[in-house]
Amino acid sequence: MEAGPRDRPQPPQDEPVPELLLGAGEESFRELRPPRRLRIWQLAPIVVLAVVGSLMFAFPLAFDFGDGGAVIAMLGLLISSCAAGWGMMAARRVGHTWPGLPPRGSGRRPDWRVVALYVLVVGTVAALAIWRVARLR
Repeated sequence: MEAGPRDRPQPPQDEPVPELLLGAGEESFRELRPPRRLRIWQLAPIVVLAVVGSLMFAFPLAFDFGDGGAVIAMLGLLISSCAAGWGMMAARRVGHTWPGLPPRGSGRRPDWRVVALYVLVVGTVAALAIWRVARLR
């Protein structure tokens, strides 16, 4: 009769599993950890502020409420930008990074072309939004 996995000696729970004790094709599930995720209490205020800010920004642009439209649109743009910044900071605390950028604490430097592309995209979107709000007057 062959020795099964239960017949093999098991290491104590507080010691790491040496590779020699693992048989061919077996995995150690003690080393696996669940991915870090944003919790609902982190996401809820960010999503609510993003929706409110987007609506405040969209309504004056769509319906042009007269003299107050530019002020309301600028407040909406500010709230939307704040929600986006808070979302990025919450994601960074959990360990997420932007595509193309190295993880935090890895010691690698980001590629300047990726950083330049992000700056160009954000700058273009911000310039177009501010230009559109300025045209409301």
